[in-house]
Amino acid sequence: MDNELQDASEQAAQVARPPGLGGEPAATAVPGGGRSRRVARDLTRGSIPGNLWSLGWPQVAEGFLSVVDQLADLIWAGRLGYQAIAGLGVAQTYIMMVMTARMGLDAGTRSMIARAVGARQVPYANHVLLQSLSLTTIFAAIAIAVGLVFTEQLLRIVGLSDTVARQAAGYMRVQFLAMAVMSYQRLSGGALQASGDAVTPLKAATVTRVTHLVLSPLFIFGWGWFPALGLAGAATANLIAQFLGVAMNFFALIRGTARLKLSFKGYYVDFPLIWRLVKVGVPAGVTGMQRAISQLIMVGIVAPFGDGAVAAFGLTRRAENIVNQSSRGLGRAAGALAGQNLGAGLPERARSSVRWALGYVAIASILLGLVFFLFPRAVASFFNGDPEFVPLASVWLVILAAGYIPLSAVQVLTQAFNTTGDTMAPMFVTLGTMWGVEIPLALALSHLTPLGQFGVPWAVTIGMTLRLALLWWHFRRGRWLRTGVI
Repeated sequence: MDNELQDASEQAAQVARPPGLGGEPAATAVPGGGRSRRVARDLTRGSIPGNLWSLGWPQVAEGFLSVVDQLADLIWAGRLGYQAIAGLGVAQTYIMMVMTARMGLDAGTRSMIARAVGARQVPYANHVLLQSLSLTTIFAAIAIAVGLVFTEQLLRIVGLSDTVARQAAGYMRVQFLAMAVMSYQRLSGGALQASGDAVTPLKAATVTRVTHLVLSPLFIFGWGWFPALGLAGAATANLIAQFLGVAMNFFALIRGTARLKLSFKGYYVDFPLIWRLVKVGVPAGVTGMQRAISQLIMVGIVAPFGDGAVAAFGLTRRAENIVNQSSRGLGRAAGALAGQNLGAGLPERARSSVRWALGYVAIASILLGLVFFLFPRAVASFFNGDPEFVPLASVWLVILAAGYIPLSAVQVLTQAFNTTGDTMAPMFVTLGTMWGVEIPLALALSHLTPLGQFGVPWAVTIGMTLRLALLWWHFRRGRWLRTGVI
């Protein structure tokens, strides 16, 4: 069936595609400027699973590197004590809250660039990127100022003990600085991926992650000539590493080795375009940010059960990232592929792109869930062997293993919708299920039933399953399949 739809869609594309601006060469040719055939690949033609794999595997690999990076920090934090694990988890949640708010801008940028490239309007795609860089600069400056001033207040508002708060404060301050640099890497990398080049961001991420992995223990424990900074050492290593990744992405954009070629010649602030970016991006930012906000509320629900429970919560959040990162990568790849096809007037190819991504992540999440379900004590002990920590974390991992299948599908659908420009539906679904079901259920199950702290992971699993059902219904309706440039 997909093949028949693909053939019909490709015939329709001959009429649907608007002419390119600025003499953009056909995507099936190898353009100049040092671009490779991989970058020039026409994602609106040919095998859908092949195109998805070409665009998706670098993003999945990038997500895997991010997971390895986070797990390494978790391992080093475990050597400082399980209170450090708790502090790391809470601080990272705050950083993620700010990052996901700004990443809504990335979603708007990716959706506009993908559709513009699909419609052969590459100069417009470059213009979109320049406006997004302006917004990112303003956002990063505000976030740094607020984060540095209110670090301790933010940590104590969720009810952390003094020991955990002290561990997290230095780390969180430096991470706010690193987050500003990371914003430019995420924006530039997302723009390259949306245009069809997923390998350059992977190279930049590889250099960033390897540098962080090497430097983290040196700064944490003060090995050699390095100062012993404790948990803040991991953030310091991240700050240094992010500069390298940003430089690599911008080098590719300025040289024009991808479809996009960044130039500030003739730059001006385009307020109407910025407003469109904000309208598309804000709902995606709300979707991501409220997830982090809800996790902070979950910390407040878990904190009365002790530091061991908070540490178990922090560990399962990081374990969840293993599922999230790969699913997000495939979701963004499916969204970029769908966005280019929608820009070219090929809605059925866009729909099929998302279906293939859902099939891939279902297999991966089942395998990973089995690992956590069958070997929870081994996983927990790997990070910290404290007898107060391991039994609690093991139960959390077993319960949440059941939720990893709906979690992976939710990530794919959310990222795919956001990257095609349909950011409102994921926002409403996530807000409704999170605040109407998941948080109230976590509070009720943990404090009004014998489940105690384990009511929280059960609530998360139930809420995620309901979220998947609603997003799948929206996918089947097809209202997200709006063709053309946005």
